Amino acid sequence: MTTAVTRPYTVTARIDTPDTVPAAYTATVYMNTADDNFEGYHHNQPLAEVTRPDGSPLRLVFHASDRITDHEAVADAAFTVGNHQGPDANGQSWPTDVRSVSVGDVIKVTCPDHWIIHLCVDSYGFSHVPEPTTLVNLAGTRATRRR
Repeated sequence: MTTAVTRPYTVTARIDTPDTVPAAYTATVYMNTADDNFEGYHHNQPLAEVTRPDGSPLRLVFHASDRITDHEAVADAAFTVGNHQGPDANGQSWPTDVRSVSVGDVIKVTCPDHWIIHLCVDSYGFSHVPEPTTLVNLAGTRATRRR
């Protein structure tokens, strides 16, 4: 003889949660302060690191994604933020008293694997440059700040 057994209904669901935070790139922008800065960057021209209004270094953060896949995409995203076109991944905007990122400026990109690459802003795109050697502290001067 067979007896019917009722089983409770069971629903199994898989909920995917990210185990890790997406890899993050950081970008540091250096303003070219030479007299002919808009003609492009030449090694040994003076550069000033962009800072926040309180004087601390400005580090833009971008998480790896479909759009942010390599150092040039990060430089492009930093250029966009540096031209007041939105914030970085942490909601950080470009300081209002700092001029926009322009041809001749240098963007330092630190990749998730700790590689550091320096890219010069060209009239179209970016080009690799050696690590800058002439860094100056010009916070508050007209070279980097708007009047």
